Amino acid sequence: MKNTPTFPARTIHVKNMTSNCCIHLLRKELTVDGIQIHEIKLGTLVLSIDPKKASWKKIEAMLEGYGFEIIKNKEKMLVEQIKQAVIELVHHSTYNAMVRNSDYLVERFGMSYPYISSLFSKHESTTLEKFTILQKIEKVKELIEYADLTLSEIAYMMGYSSVQYLSTQFKTITGISVTDYKANPAIERKSLDAIG
Repeated sequence: MKNTPTFPARTIHVKNMTSNCCIHLLRKELTVDGIQIHEIKLGTLVLSIDPKKASWKKIEAMLEGYGFEIIKNKEKMLVEQIKQAVIELVHHSTYNAMVRNSDYLVERFGMSYPYISSLFSKHESTTLEKFTILQKIEKVKELIEYADLTLSEIAYMMGYSSVQYLSTQFKTITGISVTDYKANPAIERKSLDAIG
């Protein structure tokens, strides 16, 4: 049975919170006297504080110290949620090539894809389509490094119509061929929050 919080809970939307490592880090750093964690998930914290022992300003400073940012604008919150949804789809789930990214986002947010896409472009320095492609290429790099799957299996898993299409897009994005990457997989891996 959960304790009823003494202080009101507040939801904080956090930019650059892109992996389970971020969740573990924040859970560890926020487990201090005066802060009660109600929920931590990608892009969102739900906390309450005892103002005699902690402050929202200190929490914000701690988040910024780790490279996170509190999002206060509603449109920017939605854009961050869209980014998290793409990252979850590509990196943290069993990617289903049969599910189109646009269909997934429309169903998840209950909004039209043109609206989601234009909102994303308004607040980010890239398009939603390009952001998704960059995420997929990073996932492809990871799968190549694991060496558990053939390139044909990776292409199918990631929704590419052929190995040739995957190879062409890979070279366009990274500047190197899949073969060169296989020979030296340490080339150009990026953290998820640096993609876009």
